[in-house]
Amino acid sequence: MKKVVMFLIMFILLSSLIFISGCAMQVSELQNKAKSLVGEKVFVQGIIKNSVKIGHLSGLTLEDPKTHETIFISTKNLREEGQKVVIKGTLMKELLIGYYILETQKTF
Repeated sequence: MKKVVMFLIMFILLSSLIFISGCAMQVSELQNKAKSLVGEKVFVQGIIKNSVKIGHLSGLTLEDPKTHETIFISTKNLREEGQKVVIKGTLMKELLIGYYILETQKTF
């Protein structure tokens, strides 16, 4: 019985991971659609290039592995550079910064 429950839990987690990864946009795709997505919740995937923490401000740069386009992610959950991740957050735009994502929840 324990093996069946463990199998079901693993299956559900794996299915969720695959579903979310399939729904996530690449950074370049997000950049192309950015005007129409400001204020919307988005999933974006990429590779972490830079992590920055200055006092209470922290974030990271997410890079598209194919096009090398980047977007800034405002987050309290810094991760290791070089890691492939999916980020869930709200797409924002500021005059001086441009487009960035305000992470709402740590996904992976």
